[in-house]
Formats: sequence, C-alpha cells, structure tokens
Amino acid sequence: MKAIAASFLIFTGMSVGGAGAATDADVIVYGSTSGAVIAAVQASKEGKSVILVAPEGHLGGLSASGLGWADVGKVSLIGGLSREFFHRVWLHYHDPSAWDGGVAPAMVRAQTTVGRDDVHQLMYVFEPKVAEAVFNQFIEENHIRVVHGRLDLRDGVVKAGKHITGLRIEDGQMLAGKMFIDASYEGDLMAKAGVSYTLGREASSQYGENLNGLQVRLATQNQLPGGIDQYVTKGDAGSGLLPGVNPPTTEADGAGDRRIQAYCYRMCLTNDPENRVAIPKPDDYREENYELLFRAIEAGGKGPFLKMDPVPNHKTDTNNSGGISTDYIGMNYDYPEADYSTREKIAEAHKAWQLGLLWTLQHSERVPAKMRAYYSKWGLANDEFADNGHWPYDLYIRESRRMVGDYVLTEAVLTQGLPVERPVGIGSYTMDSHNVQRLVGADGMVHNEGDVQKPVKGPYQIDYGVLLPKRRECDNLLVPFCISGTHIAFGSVRMEPVFMILSESAASAAGIALDDKVAVQDVRYEKLRARLDAEGQELEVK
Repeated sequence: MKAIAASFLIFTGMSVGGAGAATDADVIVYGSTSGAVIAAVQASKEGKSVILVAPEGHLGGLSASGLGWADVGKVSLIGGLSREFFHRVWLHYHDPSAWDGGVAPAMVRAQTTVGRDDVHQLMYVFEPKVAEAVFNQFIEENHIRVVHGRLDLRDGVVKAGKHITGLRIEDGQMLAGKMFIDASYEGDLMAKAGVSYTLGREASSQYGENLNGLQVRLATQNQLPGGIDQYVTKGDAGSGLLPGVNPPTTEADGAGDRRIQAYCYRMCLTNDPENRVAIPKPDDYREENYELLFRAIEAGGKGPFLKMDPVPNHKTDTNNSGGISTDYIGMNYDYPEADYSTREKIAEAHKAWQLGLLWTLQHSERVPAKMRAYYSKWGLANDEFADNGHWPYDLYIRESRRMVGDYVLTEAVLTQGLPVERPVGIGSYTMDSHNVQRLVGADGMVHNEGDVQKPVKGPYQIDYGVLLPKRRECDNLLVPFCISGTHIAFGSVRMEPVFMILSESAASAAGIALDDKVAVQDVRYEKLRARLDAEGQELEVK
C-alpha cells in the first residue's frame, strides 16, 4: 500500500439509489463508524454484495474524529482488519514527509513516545485526518457502495416475522437486504427492529456483579477536590444547587439506574502557532456555568483540567481529566432514545460546554495567571475537520443502548478469566466507566459518582453470543458495538480496536449464515472459527 498522500483523501461516497443503481444487497451495514467500515469490507471479502448506510458524512467514527490515542490494551491480541488499520497508520508515518519538517522515522519517538511498534509495523497514535484517509482507502479499494442517510426512526425497519427485509432512510429510499449489521454507536437499527435492549446501569445483584450500578464508594478517580459547597450562593440553601448537581442519593452502592456515563468530544488541539486556531467564546457563554471549575481551583485543584495526549505533528487527543473537565456529566441521559433533532441539541450543548471550558481557562480572571498562560498556548488544529469549523465530527458516545440477548457478557468473564465457548475476539482493556452524575455527598459537599477504573484479570475471550439478538426477536441481525453485555463489562469491550475486531467477526458470521441459509444464531462455530483464523483474528489468550 502506498503511503497516504499529504493532501489526504476526501471521501464523497458512491451514492446508491439513482437511476439504474441497485438498492438491495446481501449485507447491509448501518453506521459511519470504524466498525461499520470494517464490517462492510469484511462482508465484501466474503464475496457478498454490500451496502454501507452511513448516517454521518464522514467515515471512521471516533477513530477519525479525535480519538487518536487508541485504547488498545494488549496489542499482540489485535488481529485481522483492526490490525491492518494500525499497520496502515504506521506506513503513513514511516514516510518522513508525513511529519512537519520531514522528521526522519528515527526521530518519531521524540514526538510520540508510546503507541509505535516498529518491530510489528503498527502505530496506535495518529491524527484524525490520517485515520479518516485510511478508512476511506478501505472503502475505495473494496469498491463498497455507500449511501449517506439516516434511518427513519418512525418506521425505518421492515420485517417479515423475525426477519428484517429492509431499512428505510429519511429521504424515503428503501434498501433491501438479506443480512444486517448494526455497527452504529446508538443501536438505532437494533432498537427499531424490536430487539430487546437496556439503558444505564444494571443493579450489581442482577448478574452477580460487584462493580455495576451506583458507585459512590469506588468513585475516587476523576473526583472533585473536597470542600466544594453545593449551593449557588455558598451556604445559602435558598439559592438552589449548583448547575448539574443532584441531591443526595438514598440508594446503596450497587443499585441500578438508567443513567449513562458521560460523553465529550475528543478535541484535536495544537500549540503550533502556524496551525493554531483561537478558541472562540461560545455565543451563549455564561460564567456561572463554570462556577464548579472556579470552586475546584479555589479548593486546591491544579488540574490538568484537560488530558492532552500527544499525537503526531504537535497535536493532541484531548480527553477528560480530573473532577471537572471535558465530560459534560449528567447532560446526556436523553441521548440514546432521542430523535435526531434532540440529539443534535445535546451534541451542541456538549460542544458549547467544552469551548466554554477552554475559553474560561484561557481568559477568566478567576483562573490563576500561570494557569491561563499554559492553556492559552492551545487552539484548534487548522488542518483538521476543515469543513466543520475545525471541531470533531462526532460526539464520543461512550455508551448508549445495550442489547439483551440470550447470552449476556458480565463482569465475571473479565475479572475471573472465565473461558467462553465461541470466542470471536479478545479484550484486555480496563473496565472503564466515566462519571455518571454529580451529587451532594454525606458531607454536604459536591462529589462525582460513577467513575470506575478497574483492571481485568488479564486478556479475556468474547463470546459470539454478544453479537446476537434473541432468536425469537430477529434472526438476521448482528450487533458489534451495542453488544449484549452489562454496563461494567461493556466498559472494557467498548474500545475502538475491539469494536473493529467484533465488526469483522460479525461480517464473517453474516457471510456464513448466507452461504448456509441459516439464522445468525445457527452459524456453526467450527466454520466461523476457521474463517476467523484464516483472516488473522486473534482468538486465544496468550
């Protein structure tokens, strides 16, 4: 493969549905995500006709939208097309012309001290535009037909009994298929197909877990400093609680709820004056929305209030860090079930929160001068997301709906290393749940709740069952992101490399189901295992 050209690829897609164009396929993949691209490519490699229905204009999901510091876990257990993605990233950066000033490959480590494996020719840190170009290469090389359109949320899924026959997008176009893969972050296709799912956190007692549900006790990381008064006017109960703060809970740890972990945008920032775009002050900026930040600083919080991991060419993957940061805690509860207009408003509110946070850190006199000087060096990258005001395309949907199949992945597989019967991938990343809410603690002060960062026992196998709806509900759908797993187990599986792995496995299973004319639940695992081995998937813990 040739290195990606400096100008990069701009993908427009091959629109399906014009005069004479086919609107049916063996496999229809829904999603604009990294996993959707991988699933479409693998289905094509299986010799099947494929349509990728992309609800967003750009492909690659979070991996091409700022999440350039991939959460890979144990890298030796990443195989198949997921590994090929990271190899192509390595090929790009192995070319000195990919670096500002033509930095030689031997100097790469000075700019990216981790995330590069020259022995295996893999790289796990990258610029958003490079990731998007790689995903576009996958699509173009495999001649994948792409339709840009969103599922009609009113009656967009057509079924005959438990069999999906087609999906309708918002412009009215009907796309017929034999097999379907919902590789979206939200699980809209899954939900509208009548498949069982859940939201929020199960009670720990439901599946015999320890880390699920409400977690006041465990939420010690990414926590606020002590002593932050709960009221708008300190000490005055009549002034009401600070924005985004909930009253004290009466529930014990482990109680279930429908709250979901916080979202944010993974911003690509730069301190390169030649490439830096100044952070704009949001039009509706209100200083009182950042009172919690000011009080955290007054209570001794020194930050960093942003986690700025370096990616090539003087840029960052900027993520949440500490008790108050880019996560807009508690402001995403309605997102999974919302219509598109409401989701867009929620996303805009997250954008406004983060821009306001940055602007505050750079300009507010209530922020110490030394701190303002540090953050003032940073801005948006002029050469990223050029058609979106240099802002990431996708909100980081850390968790949305989760399918409830006949098999449910639980904490025990991750913490006890229990083997599974039909492995289709390996996970190894920490069980990672971001904060879920802010509330008043027993001490009368403000605390974050829900952050759980617990290591797994070691690499663990992921069973084929996580991809499958209940047999009685749907027999030709596979779901590689909104999997059948509990909140705490999903906190490890949700990482982008594993998403790509499961998406490839889902596509291979779809191909076998078509060949053998069986339901996805009846795919012979021996046959699927042989196919995955042949594709270089890693399925055994090493």
